[in-house]
Amino acid sequence: MSAEGQKSELAGLPAWLYPAGFWLAVALLAVGVFFPDYAVVGVACVALVPVLAAVWVAFGAWKADRRLSLAALAALGGLGLVVVVKGFI
Repeated sequence: MSAEGQKSELAGLPAWLYPAGFWLAVALLAVGVFFPDYAVVGVACVALVPVLAAVWVAFGAWKADRRLSLAALAALGGLGLVVVVKGFI
């Protein structure tokens, strides 16, 4: 596989970013098992990992691949719309 194919497979993310966020979230969830009052921090981290990845792609890959950045911005906009509509329910 060429270097270009590997870059597009990572969707604009550095190879370390998503796994690091995942393992941080797993560690925080494990802490939440022993300290239930802090479990919400682990759950929030699990929810924030894809959001932070989308923000990274939206702004980090703007010059390299605008379509990818616009797709990430559209995903973030959809998530924001879900949060707003959920507030009305």
